[in-house]
Parts: sequence; C-alpha cells; structure tokens
Amino acid sequence: MKGYFITFEGPDGSGKTTVASQVVRRLGEMGYDVIHTREPGGIAISEDIRNIILDPKNTMMDAKTEALLYAASRRQHLVEKVFPAMKEGKVVICERFVDSSLAYQGYGRQLGFDEVLSINLFAIDNTYPDMTIYLDVDEEVGLSRLSDRAFKDRLDQESVDFHHRVSEGYREVLRRFKDRITIIDASKTKEEVIDASLNKILELINDQTAA
Repeated sequence: MKGYFITFEGPDGSGKTTVASQVVRRLGEMGYDVIHTREPGGIAISEDIRNIILDPKNTMMDAKTEALLYAASRRQHLVEKVFPAMKEGKVVICERFVDSSLAYQGYGRQLGFDEVLSINLFAIDNTYPDMTIYLDVDEEVGLSRLSDRAFKDRLDQESVDFHHRVSEGYREVLRRFKDRITIIDASKTKEEVIDASLNKILELINDQTAA
C-alpha cells in the first residue's frame, strides 16, 4: 500500500486538532496504519523550533526570521518523520503545512505570497500533500474561540488586523491550490465535521487503491 500525506488547514479556532485527532482514531480502528503529527513540531528538532517561534517573550523576532524558522522546521519534519512513514505505506495526518506559512507569513506578516512560497519550495522539494482538508469557519467565530484560550502563544496574541490578513491569505491559498484542497464547513457539529473529513480521506484512499 502506498503512503498518503494529508494535511488539515484552517485559521485559529477552526478545530483542526480536535477533528484531526478523531479522524486518526477512527482510521486506526478501521485498520489503517496512521500517524498524527503537527507543524511546527512533530519531532524533537522541530518542536524546539516551535517553542522559539511561539514563545510570547520573543517579541523581537523579525518576520523573515519567523518564515525561515517555519521552513526549517518543516524540512526536518519531512525528512525525519513524514517521508519515512510514507515509504512504509502509512497514512500521515498532519496539522498545518505550507499553506499556513503562505497565510500567516505571506499575508499576515505581509512578506508576500510568492516570496514565502519560494522559501518553502526549497524546503519541501516541491512535495505537496495528497489532500488538504480546509476547515472553513467564520472569521469572527474563529477569533471568538481564540479569545477563549487559557494560554495564547505569540501568534495568538497578534492583532485582529493580523488575523484578518491571515483569512485573506487562506482565501488566496484556496484559489491557487483548489485541485488538492477539500473545503469542509467547520460551523457544523463536531461529529458532522469529523464524518465529512473522514469520508473525503477514505474517498482519496479508495480511489487511488482502485486505480
């Protein structure tokens, strides 16, 4: 069986961790060899980089430094965890990937979509997910959920204008990469969102297995 690389994307407060965790659990119950990981992070080196990026006290971090750290974390995560798992035929479910950098650094930090894409193409060797599930939630709902968090990391604490730009960035991501992105309405109940996400992943696996 070939491996699959499936990413979950969406703005803060869209429910990525909750949905991805339940999808992984249910795929495992169905007999799939599945792993759950995240960006930035997933392995020791990348988790260390994550701590640097998201630490609220690192207020002096330059926007380009931030973008480069994300790309470095992404590269190490791919070569150490994602690529080996796919070679073993596993289904890799990952929270966030390149699309997050395009939205958060390209638009949120106003570094430019194509500039951030260029950095990341070098990091990922032009490797894109087999499928990206985008959890679509109203911007105000996402910000409301974000405000309810007990701990807010450095990006969580950014201005409302920053998060508005991130949403605009995601709209550009959806436009440019519509062929690999499946949009799920994340305003529905948790079970409905999990079911819809799981069904799309099973469709991908079954279609490629049949082929």
